[in-house]
Order: sequence, then C-alpha cells, then structure tokens
Amino acid sequence: MENKTKCKVMILIVAYNAEKTLARLLDRMSKETFDYVDEILLADDASQDKTFLVAQDYKNRKGFEKLTIVKHSKNKGYGGNQKWGYNYAMKKGYGAVVMIHGDAQYPPEQIIPLVEPIVKGDKDFMFGSRMAGHPLKGGMPIYKFLGNIFLTSIENIILRTRLSEFHSGFRAYSLDALREIPLERTSDGFHFDSEIIIQLVIARKRIGEITIPTFYGDEKCNVKVINYGLNILKELTKYILTKHHIHSYPKYDIENFKN
Repeated sequence: MENKTKCKVMILIVAYNAEKTLARLLDRMSKETFDYVDEILLADDASQDKTFLVAQDYKNRKGFEKLTIVKHSKNKGYGGNQKWGYNYAMKKGYGAVVMIHGDAQYPPEQIIPLVEPIVKGDKDFMFGSRMAGHPLKGGMPIYKFLGNIFLTSIENIILRTRLSEFHSGFRAYSLDALREIPLERTSDGFHFDSEIIIQLVIARKRIGEITIPTFYGDEKCNVKVINYGLNILKELTKYILTKHHIHSYPKYDIENFKN
C-alpha cells in the first residue's frame, strides 16, 4: 500500500540502550511500511551501549536511505527525546508521526493501520492498546497489568474518556494537533505520555485506538513504577485545579496557549 495522500509520514524510534533489540525491530518492518512512510528517525538518547553503531551498521547493510540516525550528546529523557523528535517532524513538514520504542515490545507490523486514520483525516491521535487484547498472555507482569487498569480507570473518570489504556508506547499523532498544544511545557520524563493525552483531551482532539499484541522480553525496564504512578496522579490533580480555575498550570491552559 502506498501513501498517495499529501500527508507525509515519519516514524520516530525512541531508543535508549537498545543495541540488542533495534535490529529485530527494524527487521519486522515490512517493505510495505518502508514504502508507505517518508522517513524513519532513530533518536538515540545518549545510549551507553552500541545502539548508534548498530543502527549505522543496519542502515549500511540494508541500504535504507529513509533511515536517519541521530545520537544526542546528553540524555534528554523519555519525554524530552519525543519532543525533540516531534519538533524535528514539524520542521520537516510532516503531517503525521508514528512513535515506537526501540525495545521491540510494540508491533511495527501495525504501523500502517495505526497511522492511516490520521492520514485519512479521521483522527488526530491514535494509539495501540495492549489492554484491549490479552496483555497477561503476552507476558505483561501482573503488577503492571493491575497498575495500568488502576491508573487508566482514574484517568478515564477524571477526563471523561473511555480509553482502554493511557500508557502505551505505540502512538501516532497529527502534527497539526501537536502544534495546537503547549508541547514544550510537558515533562521530559516517562509520564510525558499521559500529559500529552490530557492536553489532547482538553483541546478536544479526536482520539482512536487499535488492539495490539503484548510482548515482554528480557530487556530492562527503566520506569520506576511507583514514582510513575504518583506523577500521573499529580498531573491529574494539576488538570483538575486548572479546569476549575483554582490554580493555573500553563501546560493544561490550552485555551490561552498561543504558538
């Protein structure tokens, strides 16, 4: 399937110490996917292993001209790395961007189904939901499964949404939608993913999801679960305070945001 629309698509691979998984992730991207997208940006967040060299070697061996490889001199953080990538996409004039982790835990085989609703103009934000499928069968640890259900339930109640998951690292955004929210005011940490959903909900953007399989390998997880959960609850509190004009947090004051 070719992307014959005027909407140019970029894949953003956020990677940190992904030398053991990166090639596997790229191998799973079909020729159809490579043909569909206009660029694949590998953003190496100052990895301490050979992620950058593995990516360069892969590009040279496969001859993938669409693969752009960048290594940050200093670690930007999970959210900071994403923001850098989205700003890159905006400057290059892309219409949509797909974000996927370099640890190969998310299915690159589903990149086209994920981004197509945005390319067609039907959605502003799409994500792949593990919770809509069978996450425990895919190896999701029980504590993450229960934590995901708990946090997602609270987020749905407070934001008045009906999403099956808020914590997936497989996403697609309309760049026009990202231009309408104060992206730079969001966290550089792991709870960036929830902050940006809160912003998009406030901005009344169209959100959709697809069901994806769950796969957990032996890779080390850098997320501190308790701190992550507390940060999510803290952000929801900030949203409530801003919504009810008790205290204004600029990241959630979308109405007064100006580019």
